[in-house]
Amino acid sequence: MIETKRLTLRQWKESDKVPNFQMNSNPEVMKFFPKALSREESDLLADRMRAKIDQNGFGFYAVEEKESGLFVGTIGLNCPEYTTHFTPCTEIGWRLDNKFWKRGYATEGAEAVLNYAFDELKLDEVVSFTSKLNIPSMSVMERIGMLRVEGGDFEHPNVEKGHPLSWHVLYLIQSS
Repeated sequence: MIETKRLTLRQWKESDKVPNFQMNSNPEVMKFFPKALSREESDLLADRMRAKIDQNGFGFYAVEEKESGLFVGTIGLNCPEYTTHFTPCTEIGWRLDNKFWKRGYATEGAEAVLNYAFDELKLDEVVSFTSKLNIPSMSVMERIGMLRVEGGDFEHPNVEKGHPLSWHVLYLIQSS
């Protein structure tokens, strides 16, 4: 579990699946992903994230707002299982329900996850990537101190070639 002033990043609970599906099926939230998820896809994703935390001691955590106890989204670390020019690696990522946008939660949670990655896991570097169209996520990457990798853009292997979201930017931060 990782805590910030306003958030708790924790292992997934069965009760997270409904709000997680509501988030993953919301077209506005999923604007920079190839498609919104069905209930089955969303539940399987939550199960995989829970299993990765159990297996690795880290992963994409369920994020809860301390004040209300509400499910906010997911923030955490992952080791992609596909091959690109920068893998193997550890990535940081986030997806928040749009009811919680513009409150600084992505930045707050991501900073705490980076601290965990460097201080506890002793990682040398962490990457992040998103569609070239996803300016809000790139802004979070820059706010948490990540730098865009010159020449690092890539076509995501899990997105159909030619899809408007297939080309991604790569950001990197190294431990100090």
